[in-house]
Amino acid sequence: MEFLLLGPLVIRSGGNELRVPAARQRVILAALVLNANRVVPVDNIASFVWDGTPPPSAAATIRTYVMRLRQVLGKAGRARITTRAPGYLIELDEDETDLGRFTAHRKTADALVQAGRTSEAVEELRKALALWRHDPLMDVPSRTLHDVEASHLQRLHLQTRIWRVDLDLELQRHAEILPELWQMVREHPLHEGLIGRLMLALFRSGQQPEALDLFQRTRAALIDQLGTEPGSELRAVQRRILCAEDEPPRHRADSEQRPDGYGGPGRPWPGWPTPAQLPQGVTDFTARTDETTELGRLLRDKAPAAGPATTVVITGAGGIGKTALALHTAHSVRGDFTDGQVFADLEGSTAHPAEPAEVLTRLLVGLGVPDVAVPRTMANRTSLFRSLVADRRMLIVLDDAVNAAQVRPLVPGTGGSRVIVTSRHRLADLEGAHDVTLDAFDEDASLALLERFTGRPRIDAERAAARRLVEACAGVPLALRIVGSRLRSRPRRSLGALAHRLLEQRSLLDELHLGDLSVRTGLDAAYATLRDRSVHGIDLAGAFRRLGAGNLPYVRGETAAALLGCSEENAEDVLDVLVDAHLLREHDHSRYHLDALVRAYARERADAEECLEHRVDTLRCLLRWYQHTLDRSGRPSRPGEPERTYVLRPSAMGWTDDDRAGLVEALTEADRTGAELIGRQLVAELRARLPLVAAPRAAEVTPDRRESA
Repeated sequence: MEFLLLGPLVIRSGGNELRVPAARQRVILAALVLNANRVVPVDNIASFVWDGTPPPSAAATIRTYVMRLRQVLGKAGRARITTRAPGYLIELDEDETDLGRFTAHRKTADALVQAGRTSEAVEELRKALALWRHDPLMDVPSRTLHDVEASHLQRLHLQTRIWRVDLDLELQRHAEILPELWQMVREHPLHEGLIGRLMLALFRSGQQPEALDLFQRTRAALIDQLGTEPGSELRAVQRRILCAEDEPPRHRADSEQRPDGYGGPGRPWPGWPTPAQLPQGVTDFTARTDETTELGRLLRDKAPAAGPATTVVITGAGGIGKTALALHTAHSVRGDFTDGQVFADLEGSTAHPAEPAEVLTRLLVGLGVPDVAVPRTMANRTSLFRSLVADRRMLIVLDDAVNAAQVRPLVPGTGGSRVIVTSRHRLADLEGAHDVTLDAFDEDASLALLERFTGRPRIDAERAAARRLVEACAGVPLALRIVGSRLRSRPRRSLGALAHRLLEQRSLLDELHLGDLSVRTGLDAAYATLRDRSVHGIDLAGAFRRLGAGNLPYVRGETAAALLGCSEENAEDVLDVLVDAHLLREHDHSRYHLDALVRAYARERADAEECLEHRVDTLRCLLRWYQHTLDRSGRPSRPGEPERTYVLRPSAMGWTDDDRAGLVEALTEADRTGAELIGRQLVAELRARLPLVAAPRAAEVTPDRRESA
């Protein structure tokens, strides 16, 4: 089958032409073919079909249109349109569309130019231009689709014509191309790039007066219609003609270009340096061997140029090392991306994430587009960006994305480019993305990173203190780097002294601050995502503060249910949201871990935002839950003994060392808050039972907690 877009929409199958009589079905088919082999979301299709104002029933109506469109395509074509969340996709080979063949001819021409075979390149471009039957999508009634796609195709057509003209000029075919150049100037009477080429062709064909007259008429038109003089490059052409400087025609890569008439693929703005925007990576990069290997494989994979650009999303909590991994990998593979590397900070963890339109402007300027030439509309900026990148092999790093909607316009539609995205959020709705999730370092990796700052002798001399530092930093690379930097700047400072300061939870986050590096900043950003949000009517920020008031190192679904006053199922839904915000870590199916940093932050928020009465109520509720759990799991040791004498059965309770540590922490917090407020009898009874339950392992409890136990 063939799908022709460069003119009226035509479908050819088995020597016959198929007609799509319904206008809205033509819109859907055009949108799918223009994005062949890529999912087009239903929302986008609805915007094209109803020009931005779809009815409430749009999704159901589109399903009906797609069903009828499949019927029109017949047996050979209906299976090509597949339903794939969040929309539809049409599967086509490159040579099954005139647009695909047009692009293939351009790529061949570029390769021939690189090989010095200019005449053959001109023939390839002639073949490409011969595929244009008329204005693209001329019988597809969608203003939005025309604005987004057809205008881009028109610019691509003009660019290709100008490219072919440049090659003809290079081949000294001045007189031969004069008729076509005159026609192009009549079509674009104020296009200074075309006018300059026509002036040169006239001059080199022995028509100097005509060339100078053309300049004067153009100048008058520019002043009359735009109120401006000709640009510097057109004036330079005039000066050369006035001086009768018969220089050889310039190669297209060195010739004057304007925003709507650039040279061939990969070199649209002459003289502009190849972008190399990657910031410096961290010099102490450690561990992440598996992730680095996987990223390198995905980025170096030679996916077909006609397919979608490979996108990798690195997710994880703030400070976990997403940007460090992205830059380390990007620098290691940059030699594979000779067309350049671009970088954009999307500021997703700030209060005001960057707008895609603003980021596109920065990317376009980085690719050499003059400020004044950046299109005004978002759709046109996206089209221009994708056009510039389509025939290049570039590496695009988008750091700190807030959501998939922010990223989509910045991802090339096709080609050999690769995209690395970092985000604190799971971008599950970013089509075709490969996900790499980062966890905290284990103890060995944490010690190795710390050793990069302190040197091996200091670690060996105070191995136990080094482990306590690692425990306080919870395996978070940012925290470890801050600690390591502080120790490196104080070579005589004891690791044990700093560990003692960090393990005082009330000052932990204050200690993990150095210059503009702060662990608290990332936690603030994660906590901000909870505000004004609820699940099953439960305030998420309030739920997090509730966990902080209880000072829990681990929490179960049933514990959270008791604290939040809801069902266990609803409590687990709340905990899952906290996991997605990287404020909890799912330890196993029923337990969630608050690492040392998150626990300190949760206590800060509870102390700052909740009154004493609320914190006391939380602790009382938590301790009663522990008491109830112990009551359920105990029995009288011998008949006739008092009911309060227990032989506890941990297997029946399903308790672990972490659960026992949680009870220790809750009792310690009760002492700090005021046991008399919570209930001295309740606290005393739980303290009496604690030895029977068994104290937590010493290595898992800080010195001040062991004393309480």
